[in-house]
Amino acid sequence: MPTPLDILFDTPENAPADGDVPQAAIDEMRAYSAYLDSIVPPKREVDRNILIATWNIAHFRSLTRKWKGGSHDSPKRDYRCLWAITEILSRFDVIAVQEVGSDFRALRSAIKVLGPNWSFLMTDRAEGQGGNDEHMAYIFDTTRVALSGLAGELVVPDEADEFGFDKGSFKKQFARNPYAVSFRTRDTTFILITAHIDYGDVTEERLPELRGIAKWMQSWAAREHRWHHNLIVLGDFNLERTGNDLYEAFVSTGLEVPFILQSHPRTIYARDSEPEAESYHDQIAWFSKGDSALLGLEVTDGGIVEIWDRLLRDRNLTKGSFAFRISDHNPLWLEFRLA
Repeated sequence: MPTPLDILFDTPENAPADGDVPQAAIDEMRAYSAYLDSIVPPKREVDRNILIATWNIAHFRSLTRKWKGGSHDSPKRDYRCLWAITEILSRFDVIAVQEVGSDFRALRSAIKVLGPNWSFLMTDRAEGQGGNDEHMAYIFDTTRVALSGLAGELVVPDEADEFGFDKGSFKKQFARNPYAVSFRTRDTTFILITAHIDYGDVTEERLPELRGIAKWMQSWAAREHRWHHNLIVLGDFNLERTGNDLYEAFVSTGLEVPFILQSHPRTIYARDSEPEAESYHDQIAWFSKGDSALLGLEVTDGGIVEIWDRLLRDRNLTKGSFAFRISDHNPLWLEFRLA
């Protein structure tokens, strides 16, 4: 049976070492595509919408050129996993991706599978302690959005306190610099800022940085002659549940997480009974009041894409093993209607 990945196999070295696609993969992706149809709105030209997502695709680096990687294969991510990942990505217009590794085989293969109308931008490699040699990227559908002129990493000035930030907010540069890119769809422009904030066990050590980031976003959004009004922050902020000190620091300057996202589990480890009580890492947020509010964009839908217990079910994997193949983070998404 033909698959979206067949375009990769035109290059002989990419041909799956274990032969034809297994029937289990075909059946699973048929069911998964139907599931995605049921939860993610279609891309519309009439009554135009924009679909924006963020996804930490854990260890998004290389690929094993098989439909099913063996116990001794490295990496564990194989062609069946790539098929699932690209099926998810294809449902959105722009996806902010965290944990892109320095081996770009998985990323480049995904872009080729998505097709000639897809492109990407990414940061330089984050070196040094905490950076983990990672990149952050935007993958986007060029038939739906276009770049509109702004792209850059946010860096901390040496004189941060002179710019109005609390003394000690930034003791060093970000481990992975937040990445801002502006996009345009028809007459509406928006800036996405994605971040992957360094994780730590001591809340008190992380609070100043989160407060500083929130204040930085507020300062940028409130500039009289800024690039555009629509500033949206998204990514993996390594936050805990709503209501704790870290989350309160994140929203301390007016950033708001839409209500429609608040009860959804961010990772595959969250408890079904209390999805908001566990890790609350991934967020999409913006300022909703005053001059910083969104213009021309109205939230109409949103949620997560479930991956655990829907993909690779026949392999009987632990959640830890599943994370190396697909991810431990659920894709988080919003639909906006153009006003």
